[in-house]
Amino acid sequence: MPTAPRKFFVTTALPYANGPFHIGHIMEYIQADVWVRYQRMRGHEMHFVCADDTHGAPIMLKAEKDGVTPKALVARVAATRRKSLDGFHLSFDFWHSTDSPENVALSQDIYRRLKARGLVYAKSIEQFFDPVKSMFLPDRYVKGTCPVCGTRDQYGDACENCSSTYNAIELIDPYSTLTGAKPEVRSSEHLFFRLSAPEVAAYLKRWTAEPSPGRTLQPEVRNKVKEWLIDGDLADWDISRDAPYFGIPIPDAPGKYFYVWLDAPVGYLASLEAHLAKTGVDFARFLEDPALEQYHFIGKDIVYFHTLFWPAMMEFAGKPYRPPDNVYVHGFITFQNEKMSKSRGTGISPEVYLDLGLDAEWLRYYLATKLNDRVEDIDFNPDDFVARVNSDLVGKYVNIASRAATFITRHFDGELSLRNPDAAHFKERAGSTHVAWASRALIEEAYEAREFGKVVREAMRIADRVNERFDQAKPWELAKRDDAESRARLQDVCTDALNAFRALSYYLAPIAPTLAQRAAALFGIPRELAWDEIEQVADRIGAYTHLMTRIDPKKVEALIGLSASPAPSPAGGGASPPSAAAPSPSPPPASGSARTAQAAPASGKGSPDATRAQDATISIDDFAKVDLRIARIVSAEPVDGADKLVRLTLDAGESRHRTVFAGIKSAYRPEDLVGRLTPMVANLAPRKMRFGVSEGMVLAASGEGPGIYLLAPDNGAAPGMKVK
Repeated sequence: MPTAPRKFFVTTALPYANGPFHIGHIMEYIQADVWVRYQRMRGHEMHFVCADDTHGAPIMLKAEKDGVTPKALVARVAATRRKSLDGFHLSFDFWHSTDSPENVALSQDIYRRLKARGLVYAKSIEQFFDPVKSMFLPDRYVKGTCPVCGTRDQYGDACENCSSTYNAIELIDPYSTLTGAKPEVRSSEHLFFRLSAPEVAAYLKRWTAEPSPGRTLQPEVRNKVKEWLIDGDLADWDISRDAPYFGIPIPDAPGKYFYVWLDAPVGYLASLEAHLAKTGVDFARFLEDPALEQYHFIGKDIVYFHTLFWPAMMEFAGKPYRPPDNVYVHGFITFQNEKMSKSRGTGISPEVYLDLGLDAEWLRYYLATKLNDRVEDIDFNPDDFVARVNSDLVGKYVNIASRAATFITRHFDGELSLRNPDAAHFKERAGSTHVAWASRALIEEAYEAREFGKVVREAMRIADRVNERFDQAKPWELAKRDDAESRARLQDVCTDALNAFRALSYYLAPIAPTLAQRAAALFGIPRELAWDEIEQVADRIGAYTHLMTRIDPKKVEALIGLSASPAPSPAGGGASPPSAAAPSPSPPPASGSARTAQAAPASGKGSPDATRAQDATISIDDFAKVDLRIARIVSAEPVDGADKLVRLTLDAGESRHRTVFAGIKSAYRPEDLVGRLTPMVANLAPRKMRFGVSEGMVLAASGEGPGIYLLAPDNGAAPGMKVK
């Protein structure tokens, strides 16, 4: 039965514009896209938008390191987005940027409204200032010794050893991660949003209990929010940053900029406004429509911002602004139950996935099998990935059409049986179609609740039943007989299986849209699929063409290897950062979905990265296993298609030269490297990369801030000398 039309405004978390999408982004976008596609199939009005989050200190500093303006850096990253958005069949209606005129106007308007209600005030605070960089330092650009437990090299907001939180100026022996300088304590006037105001706290208690009539937050999210609202005191929120800063100027505070976390979620609205402007829809009137439903899909690491600051801002800014109807939170994605890490080869790159020609719908289907309405981490296991796709999509679903269609086209010229499936004499032969139709309500309920794993399980249960009934009928034997009864039964059996397959294609369409569309073409359906067409039967089919191939496990092996190989490390030969998807030092509003599980952040400062492993000691015997030798750089050249790599030809005092790929392009011009001496790891196993084989690793130093420094020996060293 058709449902009453609904009107949706749906977003995903904004990816930070300092690098390409990681697998956590793609997982979140696929989750939202499946739900959005289902709603579109139901005939509802959908506005699905997102944007790049472009502001903040990390963008400014990375741009400076790369020798470009922040706007140029943002544009460079934005140019990479379309490949993945199209490649993974993500059906956003509009993709924008927070560095847009719409976002500037909306952010400043919301600020003025909040200030007019007495919810913004100024206060002088003390913070660290880097005298070399001439800038105030965000907490994540300061390190020192924890004032509570004495652990060294801890960030300025929290200790990863004892989990204590503190003010950065409490650190012992602090230093700037940008320059290494000892920071000075200076005062600066900052602007704060009164999150602790009684009316704000009271509203948040109501909203988090019931974001909109009849809807609640997920249990895990609700429990965490209760800790912040009931067990703790809400701290006022620092919404300003001092110049130099890449962001939106605060209109009545010269030299001050909005903290990225204020203007980033406003980017949802800016993207919507730009999208609506294309069709002449009035933005304010659209938001004020009481029929509008607004939902955000996010990762569990940014719950604090989306369940406290964001609804409070929207509520107290007043109409046309409005809080969301709900926030849908998911967990992180891991690799074989481990943290994603390029250096350990435990991760997958969305870009490499597409470059290898792997079918995007294999990944969409696999992730759907694991996604539900809980805040649970999901795991990517390569063997399970291959087995599920090959067994389910190809071995069960596609198998129905490939077998049944062959008999229909060969023996009946594509004509399907039109006998009434409810006729008494036909009931035992029509079971597959009715088995499929009978699951419609269950699948609708599961889609609506984001229980995609349940959808897949039910679809595969149907596919199993259809294949089982098909085998029981033994159509291959019926096809050998010449009598009319056998011929009629053959047509009925195959028609029944194909109509069930047709219904299955509709059920799977939100998850595997292009596969479903190819399946629909078999029945002569050239248009987008509509949900109310499920319980229809076809009268004929066209020529069957292969719908999907099986996954070649060797391609998955290549995916894992290549995802790890081009690690953007300062040293070549396969070294890489500790986490393939670690966020920037400041808390950008992107889902940190590619990290290990951790509690949602308990303060507006944002969560620190997943706990780093403490440095482990090694024995002298362990160190002796590493063959360090001096090498001379014979030649150096940039690598086509790689932003960070330089191809080095090294003379290590052997009878041959070695090739090593080093991630130092941002710090050195290739021609300046020729003739230099540098230590290299000579006994590192060769690693096959996209650009060739790397036969070692050169050594370089880097810190939390910009700067890569190739190591060099003292005068008198020569190629081939061992480093002891």
